[in-house]
Amino acid sequence: MFSSKDSAMMTLVWVTLIFLLHQGDTLDQVTTVQLGEPVTLTCVLPPDDLSSKIHWYKQRAGETLKLIATLRQTVRPQYGQGFNASRLEVKDNKNISSLTIFRTIPEDEGMYHCAVMEWNVNTWSATYLLLKGNTQRNVTVRQWPTVLDPVRAGDPVTLNCSVLSDSDNKMCPGDLNVLWFRGQNSHPNIIYVDGKNQTECKKQSDTQKSCIYHFSKKVSSSDAGTYYCAVVTCGTILFGDGTELQIETSICSLMPSIVIFLLCAVFVLIVTAVLTYSIRKNSSKHCKE
Repeated sequence: MFSSKDSAMMTLVWVTLIFLLHQGDTLDQVTTVQLGEPVTLTCVLPPDDLSSKIHWYKQRAGETLKLIATLRQTVRPQYGQGFNASRLEVKDNKNISSLTIFRTIPEDEGMYHCAVMEWNVNTWSATYLLLKGNTQRNVTVRQWPTVLDPVRAGDPVTLNCSVLSDSDNKMCPGDLNVLWFRGQNSHPNIIYVDGKNQTECKKQSDTQKSCIYHFSKKVSSSDAGTYYCAVVTCGTILFGDGTELQIETSICSLMPSIVIFLLCAVFVLIVTAVLTYSIRKNSSKHCKE
């Protein structure tokens, strides 16, 4: 059994990977299909290697990997617990392994991993399956402001994330989690996790409620980047549109660099003067001799 701390850590790792897919900065991909339609996921196998063992896994937010099937090339697949050939098919064709779900259901949404095990190296690839029309995650995320005027280091900044969800979702019980990301140079950083500390919640109707989450801090010169709120619920994740934060460069913030530059320049001038004086003195001495 996993503790709540282990589950939270798995959620953070899972959300980070989805964030990279969301940004399009990895070779992994997102596959989108209509709920109820079939879908086929694929991964590339090593060429002409009949000894490779292929594992297909499924993973939802906060959960461990679940083995879907294991197969060797030219050998029939062995399905994991809870998976069988009546709903899906795993096979390989030359250098491609494929996982086909005949009819998608809401629980199929999540991350699918293909692991190719060779005798000297293991290769992993991942695809996130997103189901359009999935009513299990009847959640709308809105982030504001989307544009901020440049701010100076030391100024306070507040970002807001509004989450509209079903007030009593019996198909997907449990609280949702809100995380804040900073994306910079394609490397996301989880900067804040807000599990239940929403500042205000109110009912929009008999079936829906709206909660607003805030992220506030005094910015420094290194805080520039695009900030996203991410909502983890029902084993899936939804992202806000992002807010770009620009830090205004002031003369005060540049003073340490300017002082260091001037000191270095003075040092170089002093060394140059001393060397020049020494060279001239030695030259004059040699001339007299």
